[in-house]
Amino acid sequence: MEKAANPVGWFEIYVADMARAKAFYTAVFGRELTALPEIGEDGEMYAFPWVEGGGGAAGALVRHPMSGPGKGGTMVYFSCEDAAHEAGRAAQAGGRVIQPKMAIGQYGHIALVEDSEGNIIGLHSMQ
Repeated sequence: MEKAANPVGWFEIYVADMARAKAFYTAVFGRELTALPEIGEDGEMYAFPWVEGGGGAAGALVRHPMSGPGKGGTMVYFSCEDAAHEAGRAAQAGGRVIQPKMAIGQYGHIALVEDSEGNIIGLHSMQ
């Protein structure tokens, strides 16, 4: 019998300016991103730190001429200690708070922020 798995195994956040996006996500989450092999002509990818076999999904920032950032696409929620804290850091790093921290019942709290590239990302915490 196969072990149950979370439905998301990988995510990609599309960006227009990789240096700016890396600086934003490093400032918000305090973690360095790692360059991954080239993804085709004029493309680049930087992965968020991950633990092989750990819980949750791994993912990366991607700059590629065939895809771009924008509102209304896939929503990625990052796990945080306190969504309000990371939302504040997002605003300080050049982003914008779209939805301040709010309770979602027994599932904890969320906040929504716009990153440096115009993508909307979610922040989730239990407190």
